[in-house]
Amino acid sequence: MLSPTPLEELLDLAADVIGCDRRTLPAGAAGSPFITLGGGLAQAVRLQARAGRQLGLAVDLAQLLGPAPLADVLARAVPVPAAVPGPPAGAGAVRALLPGQRAALAAERAAGAGAVCRVLSAELAGPLDAGALRRVLAALGARHEGLRTVFADTPHGPVRRVLAACTPPLVTLEAAGAGGGGDPVAAVHGYLAARARQLVGRPGRPPLVFALSRLAGGGHLLSFVYHDAVADSWSAALLWQELLADYDRAVHRRPLVRGLRPGPDTAGRATVAARPGGLRAAAERAERAERLRGFPAAVDLAEGAPRPAVFDVRGERLHVGLDVRLRDATDATARRAGVPHATVLLAAWALAVGRRAGLERLLVGCEVPRRATAALLGTLAPCSATVPVGCELEGGVDYFLRGVACAFSEALGCADLDSAELARELGVRPDRSRPVLTPVTFAARDELLPARAWAGALSARFHHGHAGAVTADAALTVLRWREDPLLRLEFAPAVLSRSRAVRLAGEVRGALAALTAASPHTPVEDLLPAPAGARGLALPLP
Repeated sequence: MLSPTPLEELLDLAADVIGCDRRTLPAGAAGSPFITLGGGLAQAVRLQARAGRQLGLAVDLAQLLGPAPLADVLARAVPVPAAVPGPPAGAGAVRALLPGQRAALAAERAAGAGAVCRVLSAELAGPLDAGALRRVLAALGARHEGLRTVFADTPHGPVRRVLAACTPPLVTLEAAGAGGGGDPVAAVHGYLAARARQLVGRPGRPPLVFALSRLAGGGHLLSFVYHDAVADSWSAALLWQELLADYDRAVHRRPLVRGLRPGPDTAGRATVAARPGGLRAAAERAERAERLRGFPAAVDLAEGAPRPAVFDVRGERLHVGLDVRLRDATDATARRAGVPHATVLLAAWALAVGRRAGLERLLVGCEVPRRATAALLGTLAPCSATVPVGCELEGGVDYFLRGVACAFSEALGCADLDSAELARELGVRPDRSRPVLTPVTFAARDELLPARAWAGALSARFHHGHAGAVTADAALTVLRWREDPLLRLEFAPAVLSRSRAVRLAGEVRGALAALTAASPHTPVEDLLPAPAGARGLALPLP
């Protein structure tokens, strides 16, 4: 029997990641890109990581999500470069900050703890074994360096240290969610947001905590409250997956997984080794930046109202529910156009914002995980980036959707640059009154964590909290999709009043309905009229 070729092995991995038949994928992959075969960003990251871990092959993420046929992209895979070994760092040794940590700590100094705290909760139904839960948290702390990382100020700036041992703290909130009126989950999240500084600001301790609240009816809410310097949305989802898997083992008296996961330093060195270096990297960054010239440097949703002299991070949120008919129409449109459903949602968001601002092209900042290796896939660390996606509101519906998908894949090449670096590359001057480059952002988190999960007799339904701060004028996030589809619109009231945010949320739903009801060749400019009073308030990039 002949051994499979590298391409055949990669196609087998792709079929497993996408969830399709290995026998039929090669025929489709010969002429269709990854995204039209059922792959999205999360699947692409997993395929990239598994290719490196299992086959020792590096697959380019931007190409994987681009328009080229999947077989062509996989055929270009090259051997993964050997990681550059670094000096071992003992427990408690001073370590340099990771790029994401530096930005998070700077944001905290500028705007307070509320600006950098996140909450991801699980509403638990069923018998809860508190002893098993504490054993699980101890195992997670032993496994992940990120849960044992502390930060300290020095004369030369902040540094981090990894403690030899530290179990994530579990605090009990006796009355926060037990009241009979209103939404008990929202009540707990409000309580946690108001006490964010006390919960994650303890000197000499990692900036994170688990909070357990009893809900009316006998259920519980377990909340993971964490600082942006510790984890990103991928890390939080990873933590919940491992926590529930370990809890199931613990209640059934099976051994817990205690093997140490690669820390961000080790995993990060592997990422650096895999990057193109020197002149090639500089040339690629310059080429990516050049494609963004001509897009607005600022999209102002204030509709002519004066902005604060300094961007006000205080924020509010609205939940935007979608009925199943609109969800199914979105899925059908995505299949027809050959793009992921998240692309249709991003396109609807760009269309709604563009119409409100009177623009035909705009940059939307999109959250992407920077996890180029298998090690980083399982590492708890702040590895996400917000990349600017150039959305052009032109052409027929399917042309528009495919253009947004291609722009997203191109933008992945900017993931190694932070917003300030990219702004400098584009010649955009700092402006303290607004976020750099992308005052409007988008994130699809529905693929990271299911709406509901189980651990033995315990069921968990996930809720995303809000700590009362924002990093953009307006941010749309996909929280759930298959079950009870739900979007969240976060906004800065200093820029966008609540009544205007409600109208914008309605315009997003309207844009999505128009996109999914139109024929493939309907011009995008015919879908929605510009809202009354909308005006172009954009400044072109230099």
